[in-house]
Amino acid sequence: MLKSIAIIIILSLILGKFFKKIKLPPILAFLIVGITLGPFAMNLIDKKILDISSEIRTIALVIILTRAGLSLDIDDLKKIGRPAVLMCFVPAVFEMCAVGILAPIFLKVDVLDAFIIGSIIAAVSPAVVVPRMIRLIEEGYGDEHKIPQLILAGSSCDDVFCIVVFTSLTSLAQTGDINVFKFIAIPFSILIGSVVGAGIGFLLVKFFKKFHMRDTVKVLIVLSISFLLLELEKITPIPFSGLIAIMAMSMVVKKIYEDLAERLSEKYNKLWVGAEIFLFVLVGATVNVKYAINSGIMVVVLVICALIFRMIGVYTSVLKTKLTPKERLFCMIAYTPKATVQAAIGAIPLSMGLKVGDMALTVAVISILITAPFGAIMVDNLYKKLLTR
Repeated sequence: MLKSIAIIIILSLILGKFFKKIKLPPILAFLIVGITLGPFAMNLIDKKILDISSEIRTIALVIILTRAGLSLDIDDLKKIGRPAVLMCFVPAVFEMCAVGILAPIFLKVDVLDAFIIGSIIAAVSPAVVVPRMIRLIEEGYGDEHKIPQLILAGSSCDDVFCIVVFTSLTSLAQTGDINVFKFIAIPFSILIGSVVGAGIGFLLVKFFKKFHMRDTVKVLIVLSISFLLLELEKITPIPFSGLIAIMAMSMVVKKIYEDLAERLSEKYNKLWVGAEIFLFVLVGATVNVKYAINSGIMVVVLVICALIFRMIGVYTSVLKTKLTPKERLFCMIAYTPKATVQAAIGAIPLSMGLKVGDMALTVAVISILITAPFGAIMVDNLYKKLLTR
């Protein structure tokens, strides 16, 4: 295992540095390292690491969402208003419907299977989006209309929405029954997660002000609470989103103890250096390139068409706002990357024995390979041209 960890880190750092020099995002290098070292290519990643890869990806996701929360100002979200709410589900609905209509034509699957595929690829990737939006906030781009804050807030809720829809559709495919309660519970899970997270954030601030300790210890405490919130989501009978709770907790810390939030954010930035490498290398390790190549051009066409519909959904969400045409275009581009959720749930239909399993995994893989580099490259190269400072 130690040899695998060393190889992953060294190769990722070297290739990432090279990609930076040629103006490409390092995450593309990390994906390539994962694909190359993964079980479908050179098979140099220890099986023990692959067995816990979902947990490692979850830790990385916790780190990035906490960073997002520590960068978000509650007052900014209030100013954004309606578009922030619409961005939580409208782009995903547009994309799911596009796949639901086009997949039966392109891939010869039935309508239910098409919507299962749509629910997998409709989620935006926080791992790609969040670091870039945080950088924009720090550099002051898009601040007038709070563009980075809009995308940060919407992307987190977007994932919750897509995962709930996916769970319900796979349940319907397996048992013939769909749990309507899960759909009704979506807004409640977001609301309850926000309230619980905000309450914990308030208590953490009180605790940290009363008891003096190093910031490193505070980070360990916040991380531990974040993991417990995710576990609470699994065991509680009430609708509850652990990811939203983590963001809300961090946002409250920023709101009432900004100096601490800045110091914690610096610590989390350092954690993200390693977490980003392992997240995208392990995402890359799930990619079966041969299967993806053999799947044919129609899968690529489907992903591109779905992406276009998603961008239309984003444009619809920001209609009747003060955003300029360039800012709207930036929002449409920034909401395209896929990676984390697709890597997490893409193989579930196959493990459940559903007939759409192989195709669902293939489309998930292709969506990562196309949209993660596309979104990262476009945001990195266009934000200074499309947003004002």
